[in-house]
Parts: sequence; structure tokens; C-alpha cells
Amino acid sequence: MNSCEHILAADRSVSGNTEGCEECLKEGMRWVQLRVCLSCGHVGCCDSSIGKHATRHFKETGHPVMASFPDRSWLWCYVDEVQG
Repeated sequence: MNSCEHILAADRSVSGNTEGCEECLKEGMRWVQLRVCLSCGHVGCCDSSIGKHATRHFKETGHPVMASFPDRSWLWCYVDEVQG
């Protein structure tokens, strides 16, 4: 796995704001996998989901690192396009 300055600085202990994708829950949509933003705790769905809400969150906020949720075993940096 590669890493970058954003992944090295990411706080893996950030709590998720919800138990599921925030936007999918509001819209009544289903998701495939979840991601949690390590800057603010936003929970969004992965790019295999219809909504792609984790990526949308990055585009709207610039928060660089998402982790698999709830286990945080996988991290992704949108800025450098690397996993950690």
C-alpha cells in the first residue's frame, strides 16, 4: 500500500456521524459499502453505490481522506489518489 501526507496525518479515531450513508438515508437509497470522512465524520457511500456520496463529499468539501466504515481497515486519499 502507498501512503501520502494526507493519510499519514489522518485521524482514524474520528467518529462517524451516522450508521449509514447520510444522503442515502435521507433519499431512501441503498448503498454497497460505506466510507467515513476522517476530517469531519461524514458517512457516505462508495463509488460502487449509485449515489457515490463519499466522492461527492470530497468534491464539495475538499476533505482528503476517507476510510472504510465501520472498520477503518482501508483508507483512500482523493487528492493523491492512493490508498493507505
